[in-house]
Amino acid sequence: MRTFVFQNALSLKRIEGPTLAALAGCYLVWGLATAFHQELGFWWWLPAAVAATFHASLQHEVLHGHPTRNALVNEALVFPPLSVLYPYRRFKAMHLRHHNNPLLTDPYDDPESWYIAKGDYEVLHPVMRALLRFNGTFAGRLVIGPWLGFVGLVRADLARVRAGDGQVRAHWLLHLPALAVLLVWLWAVGVPVWIYLLAVVWPAHALLAIRTYIEHRAEAAPEHRSAIVEAEWPFRLLFLNNSLHAVHHERPSVPWYDLPRLYRQERDAVLMRNGGYLVRGYRSLIGRYLFRRREPIVHPFRRRTDQ
Repeated sequence: MRTFVFQNALSLKRIEGPTLAALAGCYLVWGLATAFHQELGFWWWLPAAVAATFHASLQHEVLHGHPTRNALVNEALVFPPLSVLYPYRRFKAMHLRHHNNPLLTDPYDDPESWYIAKGDYEVLHPVMRALLRFNGTFAGRLVIGPWLGFVGLVRADLARVRAGDGQVRAHWLLHLPALAVLLVWLWAVGVPVWIYLLAVVWPAHALLAIRTYIEHRAEAAPEHRSAIVEAEWPFRLLFLNNSLHAVHHERPSVPWYDLPRLYRQERDAVLMRNGGYLVRGYRSLIGRYLFRRREPIVHPFRRRTDQ
């Protein structure tokens, strides 16, 4: 018992101040925006949606072992699901699997891949193919991408639960009390759930899609699959520097506030290692891909046969 207490005391010894400050600021902005939505008028949803997006970025930071060494403490810090759709533990399990760099973008082995295997695409309904073509554009990823991703995950996870996957079931069941905390708050401040879903959850996931739209590509060399986006400062903060995605995939345990320093020190080497996959700001995506697909829907070289 003494050993257990001592180890947990040690686990709390390393506490990252910038991440705790970011968490406090996130909850403060979100809480004020929702509590005073009537006083703020029509635009109350904007700070709430930005805070929900920021909270998702903080969840990503937490699953990589920040801001303390205690996983339960870290999880408790992001327990309320401000962006609603995804259970934290489900997100954590999928994202850590996504960090298997040799399998990045694989339609089956990378849970965050938007590519589809050739055989799966060929049997899709024409309407679904049209939706996926639109989803391949920047506009489509922001408008329908959040719901396509969520519905796809729910369908796949229901199949896993029916097949007896207890871990997936537990992830979703644990999401229920987290949602209850959120719903109680919304009820207390008088925000209807349907308005929150449309005005906060949808825009929050659309903002997240700005980052995820460009961060990976299908390339033969695994190290060439992750982007560096030299993002505009609001997005750097909103995404906690995860726009420097190639650096994050090389060193996933590095805290968000150290990524820019590492990138500045090794910029040329990083860009050489990632095959020059450089995007100079998210604004450039609007002109290049607003209504044009960035890449094919079918993965260009993996899962090309039934096997």
